[in-house]
Amino acid sequence: MDLGLEGKKVLITGGGSGIGLETAQLLNQEGANVILLDKNADKVDSSTFTTPQNVVSYQCDVTRPEDLQDIHQKLVMQDKKADILIHCAGITGAQGDFSDISLEQWHDVFDVNLFGAINTTKEFLPDFESNGWGRIIFIASEDGQQPYSDEIPYCCTKAGVLALSKGLSRTLGKKNVLVNTVSPAFINTPMTDRMMEKRAGQLGVSFDEAIQSFLKDKRPYMTSQRRGEAAEVANVIAFLCSDKASFVNGAEYRVDAGSVATI
Repeated sequence: MDLGLEGKKVLITGGGSGIGLETAQLLNQEGANVILLDKNADKVDSSTFTTPQNVVSYQCDVTRPEDLQDIHQKLVMQDKKADILIHCAGITGAQGDFSDISLEQWHDVFDVNLFGAINTTKEFLPDFESNGWGRIIFIASEDGQQPYSDEIPYCCTKAGVLALSKGLSRTLGKKNVLVNTVSPAFINTPMTDRMMEKRAGQLGVSFDEAIQSFLKDKRPYMTSQRRGEAAEVANVIAFLCSDKASFVNGAEYRVDAGSVATI
């Protein structure tokens, strides 16, 4: 499908792995110029892209506004002002009983998942406003709508991302800058790999058995009975980047196999 993204400049945080990398590869295949920001940007393999000459990566910590400002200045000097921002950077953060999670651990996950999104948007928003066209897509989570008792900090950050997106959409939509969220559930990424490795160790079972027990015990409404693939999330993100989604603003797209139980 031609999404009309030829030549668009797409900035992706957390673009070095998982959903961010898969989205970058898909959009590059659609003709977009991709700018990857990641703490491990040096590990990005450009050979996995259709047109690697249209891909650049920068080492960046989204919790540091000065990192974002420095990269932004470099892009402006290279006439690479962003048209599209996709914020994928995120961490699971501390898990367990509420009473056992320290305030420092709360701050850590908020700094990346919520304030990372705020920092990045504040830095690059002037590009979209001056262009008179833009797309901002935040990666939230099913957890933002359906909190779980053993990962409350993460759930709170993702609920905050949903509110941030909806709030921004009210004003930015009038400027032809559309803001939406995509909320995945249990996707096959390095993040959930680590979760399942930890679970396997705790339960004394294999990695695959840990996945199946997690689906049964923790995600009973996922009709697929499997982890989703990053490509399945990337397809939805790509649609929201395009003019085919020109009447979509302030929306949340769940890519969760039915995991969220409510309407």
